[in-house]
Amino acid sequence: AMSRELGLSYKSAFVLCHKLREAMATELKGRALGGEGIEAEIDGAYFGGYVKPENRKEDRKDRRFAMNQSGKRRSVVIIRERDGQTLPMVFKTEAEATTWIAKRVDRATVLHADEAPSWNSLHAKFDVRRVNHELAYSWDGACTNQAESFFSRLRRAEQGHHHCISGPYLLRYAQEASWREDNRRVSNGAQAHRVAGNALAAKQSVDFTGYWQR
Repeated sequence: AMSRELGLSYKSAFVLCHKLREAMATELKGRALGGEGIEAEIDGAYFGGYVKPENRKEDRKDRRFAMNQSGKRRSVVIIRERDGQTLPMVFKTEAEATTWIAKRVDRATVLHADEAPSWNSLHAKFDVRRVNHELAYSWDGACTNQAESFFSRLRRAEQGHHHCISGPYLLRYAQEASWREDNRRVSNGAQAHRVAGNALAAKQSVDFTGYWQR
């Protein structure tokens, strides 16, 4: 759509959109979440690593086994305050996110997580409330519904608009979704002014310096 509306090549539109995502991400840089009396939810979801099945049924492999996967799948981990802000990051596995969570979340925060063993080590530093999703969506106030809502929107953006969000740009797509979530009640005009202002104030692109020479 951007290519059509602005009369640009696909490559130019791709770079422009990603530079706008970089501009959105400047608001997330150094963000710390939580605090006394604040509750936050954490969760992870996997993206990318698609393996195209063979044409003939007898040649197809069971892609649930690691040996038949591409190794390119990555986990987007989200920290989402209840009635507050969000912060995403990309890791190879969910378990790698615990150190990052400990650095970005205030120790007084009450964390909510599912029963995945990836989050077990967080009990040493936080008050963590767990919910077993095999039994219930929420349990005694513990739930990760808002974190899962973020992933629902991110997957809808992938399926309906981006079609593929993976590889080196996965974090930028996640940061865009986070920015949109945090500003969903801000008017469209105010959002446009914010993004334009961030873009005009941005330094040299981290992702696309030298892109045209590749």
